[in-house]
Amino acid sequence: MIVGAVEVEAVLLGLKIAFLVLLYLFIWRIVRSVAKDLRLPQESFVLGPQQAAAAGLGRSTTGMLVVLSSPALDTNTERELDSTPVTIGRANDNDLAIDADEFASVHHAKIEPRRDGIWLSDLDSTNGTFVNGVKLTRPRKLSPGDVIRVGETDLRYDL
Repeated sequence: MIVGAVEVEAVLLGLKIAFLVLLYLFIWRIVRSVAKDLRLPQESFVLGPQQAAAAGLGRSTTGMLVVLSSPALDTNTERELDSTPVTIGRANDNDLAIDADEFASVHHAKIEPRRDGIWLSDLDSTNGTFVNGVKLTRPRKLSPGDVIRVGETDLRYDL
Protein backbone atom coordinates (compact mmCIF):
# COMPACT_ATOMS: atom_id res chain seq x y z
CA MET A 1 0.00 0.00 0.00
CA ILE A 2 2.90 2.34 0.63
CA VAL A 3 4.30 1.42 -2.79
CA GLY A 4 1.00 2.44 -4.45
CA ALA A 5 0.97 5.80 -2.65
CA VAL A 6 4.55 6.48 -3.73
CA GLU A 7 3.70 5.67 -7.34
CA VAL A 8 0.64 8.02 -7.26
CA GLU A 9 2.76 10.81 -5.74
CA ALA A 10 5.44 10.28 -8.42
CA VAL A 11 2.83 10.46 -11.18
CA LEU A 12 1.31 13.63 -9.66
CA LEU A 13 4.77 15.20 -9.37
CA GLY A 14 5.46 14.36 -13.00
CA LEU A 15 2.13 15.94 -14.05
CA LYS A 16 2.90 19.09 -12.02
CA ILE A 17 6.29 19.44 -13.70
CA ALA A 18 4.78 18.86 -17.16
CA PHE A 19 2.09 21.48 -16.45
CA LEU A 20 4.69 24.04 -15.36
CA VAL A 21 6.83 23.37 -18.44
CA LEU A 22 3.82 23.86 -20.73
CA LEU A 23 2.81 27.03 -18.85
CA TYR A 24 6.31 28.52 -19.23
CA LEU A 25 6.38 27.58 -22.93
CA PHE A 26 3.03 29.30 -23.44
CA ILE A 27 4.22 32.50 -21.69
CA TRP A 28 7.51 32.39 -23.63
CA ARG A 29 5.56 32.23 -26.95
CA ILE A 30 3.44 35.22 -25.97
CA VAL A 31 6.47 37.32 -25.00
CA ARG A 32 8.26 36.34 -28.22
CA SER A 33 5.24 37.29 -30.33
CA VAL A 34 4.87 40.68 -28.62
CA ALA A 35 8.59 41.42 -28.94
CA LYS A 36 8.45 40.55 -32.64
CA ASP A 37 5.51 42.92 -33.18
CA LEU A 38 7.32 45.73 -31.38
CA ARG A 39 10.34 45.43 -33.65
CA LEU A 40 8.30 45.87 -36.83
CA PRO A 41 7.97 49.42 -38.18
CA GLN A 42 4.54 50.86 -37.48
CA GLU A 43 2.53 53.20 -39.67
CA SER A 44 1.42 56.34 -37.91
CA PHE A 45 -2.12 57.59 -38.30
CA VAL A 46 -1.17 60.96 -36.82
CA LEU A 47 0.00 63.57 -39.29
CA GLY A 48 2.05 66.62 -38.49
CA PRO A 49 0.70 70.08 -39.41
CA GLN A 50 2.82 70.28 -42.57
CA GLN A 51 1.78 66.79 -43.70
CA ALA A 52 -1.89 67.55 -43.02
CA ALA A 53 -1.68 70.80 -44.97
CA ALA A 54 0.06 69.03 -47.86
CA ALA A 55 -2.70 66.41 -47.89
CA GLY A 56 -5.37 69.11 -47.79
CA LEU A 57 -6.58 68.06 -44.34
CA GLY A 58 -5.64 71.16 -42.36
CA ARG A 59 -7.79 74.14 -41.62
CA SER A 60 -8.85 75.66 -44.86
CA THR A 61 -10.63 78.90 -45.58
CA THR A 62 -14.27 78.29 -46.37
CA GLY A 63 -15.31 81.90 -46.84
CA MET A 64 -15.77 85.05 -44.82
CA LEU A 65 -18.39 87.14 -43.12
CA VAL A 66 -18.46 90.85 -43.93
CA VAL A 67 -20.25 93.23 -41.55
CA LEU A 68 -22.78 95.32 -43.48
CA SER A 69 -24.27 97.08 -40.44
CA SER A 70 -24.13 96.52 -36.70
CA PRO A 71 -24.39 98.40 -33.43
CA ALA A 72 -21.53 96.23 -32.06
CA LEU A 73 -19.12 95.76 -34.98
CA ASP A 74 -17.47 98.16 -37.41
CA THR A 75 -18.88 98.22 -40.94
CA ASN A 76 -16.87 96.26 -43.55
CA THR A 77 -15.08 94.25 -40.87
CA GLU A 78 -14.25 90.79 -42.21
CA ARG A 79 -14.26 87.54 -40.22
CA GLU A 80 -12.57 84.65 -42.00
CA LEU A 81 -14.30 81.28 -41.72
CA ASP A 82 -12.29 78.07 -41.52
CA SER A 83 -13.21 74.47 -40.77
CA THR A 84 -14.40 75.20 -37.21
CA PRO A 85 -17.97 76.24 -36.32
CA VAL A 86 -18.63 79.89 -35.46
CA THR A 87 -21.22 80.92 -32.88
CA ILE A 88 -22.78 84.37 -32.95
CA GLY A 89 -24.44 86.12 -30.01
CA ARG A 90 -24.21 88.66 -27.19
CA ALA A 91 -22.18 86.50 -24.79
CA ASN A 92 -18.41 86.91 -24.72
CA ASP A 93 -17.89 83.15 -25.15
CA ASN A 94 -19.22 83.33 -28.73
CA ASP A 95 -16.74 83.29 -31.61
CA LEU A 96 -18.37 86.44 -32.99
CA ALA A 97 -19.55 88.47 -29.99
CA ILE A 98 -22.05 91.24 -30.71
CA ASP A 99 -22.53 92.38 -27.12
CA ALA A 100 -23.92 95.84 -27.98
CA ASP A 101 -26.73 94.39 -30.12
CA GLU A 102 -29.75 94.39 -27.79
CA PHE A 103 -31.90 92.35 -30.19
CA ALA A 104 -29.45 89.45 -30.40
CA SER A 105 -29.76 86.51 -28.02
CA VAL A 106 -26.91 85.39 -25.77
CA HIS A 107 -26.27 82.42 -28.12
CA HIS A 108 -28.13 83.39 -31.28
CA ALA A 109 -26.86 81.47 -34.32
CA LYS A 110 -24.19 79.05 -35.47
CA ILE A 111 -22.33 78.85 -38.77
CA GLU A 112 -21.01 75.35 -39.35
CA PRO A 113 -18.78 74.16 -42.20
CA ARG A 114 -19.71 70.69 -43.44
CA ARG A 115 -18.56 68.57 -46.35
CA ASP A 116 -21.36 69.85 -48.56
CA GLY A 117 -21.02 73.56 -47.72
CA ILE A 118 -21.50 76.18 -45.03
CA TRP A 119 -24.67 75.82 -42.95
CA LEU A 120 -26.38 78.40 -40.75
CA SER A 121 -28.68 77.39 -37.91
CA ASP A 122 -30.64 79.37 -35.34
CA LEU A 123 -29.90 78.46 -31.72
CA ASP A 124 -33.50 79.00 -30.50
CA SER A 125 -33.03 82.75 -30.40
CA THR A 126 -35.80 85.04 -29.21
CA ASN A 127 -36.04 87.21 -32.34
CA GLY A 128 -34.92 84.63 -34.90
CA THR A 129 -32.20 84.52 -37.51
CA PHE A 130 -32.88 85.71 -41.05
CA VAL A 131 -31.23 84.94 -44.39
CA ASN A 132 -32.05 87.35 -47.21
CA GLY A 133 -35.06 88.56 -45.20
CA VAL A 134 -36.50 85.06 -44.63
CA LYS A 135 -36.67 83.70 -41.08
CA LEU A 136 -34.82 80.42 -40.52
CA THR A 137 -36.96 77.53 -39.35
CA ARG A 138 -34.31 74.86 -39.93
CA PRO A 139 -30.59 74.85 -40.85
CA ARG A 140 -29.87 76.37 -44.24
CA LYS A 141 -26.93 76.05 -46.60
CA LEU A 142 -25.40 79.45 -47.33
CA SER A 143 -24.55 80.71 -50.79
CA PRO A 144 -22.08 83.51 -51.56
CA GLY A 145 -23.81 86.88 -51.24
CA ASP A 146 -26.40 85.72 -48.67
CA VAL A 147 -27.20 88.39 -46.07
CA ILE A 148 -27.55 87.06 -42.53
CA ARG A 149 -29.46 89.09 -39.96
CA VAL A 150 -28.77 88.41 -36.28
CA GLY A 151 -30.57 90.94 -34.07
CA GLU A 152 -29.72 94.30 -35.65
CA THR A 153 -26.49 93.01 -37.17
CA ASP A 154 -26.32 92.31 -40.90
CA LEU A 155 -23.55 90.04 -42.21
CA ARG A 156 -22.82 88.99 -45.78
CA TYR A 157 -21.34 85.57 -46.55
CA ASP A 158 -18.68 85.69 -49.28
CA LEU A 159 -16.06 83.30 -50.61
